[in-house]
Amino acid sequence: MTESAQPTTVGNYFVSNYPPFSFWVPDQVPAVAAVLERPAPRDVPLGLYIHIPFCRKRCDFCYFKVYTDKNSSQVRRYLDAVLLELDTYMQAELLNGRKPSFVYFGGGTPSYLSTGQLTELFEGLQSRLAWDDAREIAFECEPGTLQEGKAQRLKELGVTRLSLGVENFDAEVLELNNRAHRATEIDRAYGFIRDAGIEQVNIDLIAGMVGETEDNWKYCIDRTLELAPESVTLYQMEVPYNTTMYQRMKDGSTNVAPVADWDTKRRWVAEGFERLEQEGYVVGSAYTASRGKSTSFLYRDALWQGADMLGLGVSSFGHLGGVHYQNESSWDNYISRCEAGEAPVHRAYETNPEERLIREFILQLKLGHLDPSYFADKFGVDVLERFRDPLREHQDAGYMVVDGDGIHTTREGLMRIDGLLPSFFLEHHRTSRYV
Repeated sequence: MTESAQPTTVGNYFVSNYPPFSFWVPDQVPAVAAVLERPAPRDVPLGLYIHIPFCRKRCDFCYFKVYTDKNSSQVRRYLDAVLLELDTYMQAELLNGRKPSFVYFGGGTPSYLSTGQLTELFEGLQSRLAWDDAREIAFECEPGTLQEGKAQRLKELGVTRLSLGVENFDAEVLELNNRAHRATEIDRAYGFIRDAGIEQVNIDLIAGMVGETEDNWKYCIDRTLELAPESVTLYQMEVPYNTTMYQRMKDGSTNVAPVADWDTKRRWVAEGFERLEQEGYVVGSAYTASRGKSTSFLYRDALWQGADMLGLGVSSFGHLGGVHYQNESSWDNYISRCEAGEAPVHRAYETNPEERLIREFILQLKLGHLDPSYFADKFGVDVLERFRDPLREHQDAGYMVVDGDGIHTTREGLMRIDGLLPSFFLEHHRTSRYV
């Protein structure tokens, strides 16, 4: 790390929603019940998210709600609770006659579940809320949990996009970061997925893991190109507060993480995208590259354009009719409320029109291009005028370009986009921790 480089310190920098989660509060939970009583909109897509919180091991950098100590009876009880949670929503006017256009199984490790458990979960969900019209069924997978039969069953159950959490191809780097899978399991799992015929395979990589080097990062990109997935996701390592890595930093009285500095991580991701582009991939956001006209990220695109999403599971996030919400993050509280026939919502935030405008604007900037006419038509706002000052600031710095075709984020801007977005926040949202 050079003397002028910015080290990686503790904190959440990835902007996934707006307003920041720290403004979501229990006092606004009644807004969720109120919005569910509204008539179903005709022109707003509906998505379904299901959180599967089980993992074989907790990665040192993981900040999601996961459990590594649950036995089969506890897993069964949790899956039953998820179905009970969905039951609490099925009479809502907001969902009347609506079917999900996309479904996403995230975690944790959805592929931790057995073939039988997956079958029962998929069928239980669909018996309550049919998704026969869904254009995308996305599913996250850890390589070491995938067997040939499970991959085949996922295809039969309708999975259209499978994200393989590779993160790194080097055995030592995986071990240093406490990843559950081993390098030898990656190719085996990938072969199972290809043999099953799943339409879109996505490989996830993280730039800046503990032990990662220049040569290792180039090797990871080369190995990814050898496998030739339809899409690739490149993340820059961050160290949120609720991670094992931060706990070790705190114990050692240091605020600097033992990972690559931000300049290095940005450069690695930019170089990774450049290599992918040389092989025919197209960069579609600050994190993704894909090839082939049929490859898509419907889940992302729909949410970033204001789609409703019903989030199920412990600590899960949802968005309905302009109301954000998050479920109980405690296992016992989540399970008990579902079994009592209650919607297990813990905190919420009802957005106003200006906040909804800002939310879609900042999220769509992550795509690298933005059409002002979209916001004029939907919100009646000229975003070039509304955000004139921060846009000028980012243009002067070389991070964005505004021309007759709209707003474009340069490659350098994309590599630091999450650090730029707070400049578009309302002033009182800029000063608090994001989570």
